[in-house]
Amino acid sequence: MSFDKEKVLALCNNWSKNTLMGTLEIEYIDAEEGMLKARMPVNPRVHQPMGLLHGGATVALAESVGSAASLMFVNPEKQEVRGIEISANHLKSKREGIVYGTAKIIHKGASIHLWEIRITDEEDRLISLCKLTNMVLSRKR
Repeated sequence: MSFDKEKVLALCNNWSKNTLMGTLEIEYIDAEEGMLKARMPVNPRVHQPMGLLHGGATVALAESVGSAASLMFVNPEKQEVRGIEISANHLKSKREGIVYGTAKIIHKGASIHLWEIRITDEEDRLISLCKLTNMVLSRKR
């Protein structure tokens, strides 16, 4: 089976409707085998009280893009993906604009996927560095 970038992006964006990803305006914008990229606007909707990007919103972006990326390696009719651990180091603040989450596979096992997710700004400055572990489960009907 060949990789279909447009199909992956359409699937991820369609599944995001009426979810946290939709609420945060996360949009999947690029994909290749082993990599998925999304963007999220930084505005008062994702600020903490001091007017900065909330770390929780950053982690929501990271987990969203990393979990969606694991879908590239499973059969969604037979398998499901669950995030089981996430860590984040917030390195730089952001008040407005856009942040990008780029997930790259570190380990692709049969039951565990490990992803590195870099959250960057428009100038490709590193905002946060995250690591996500996903578990692959058989889908229960």
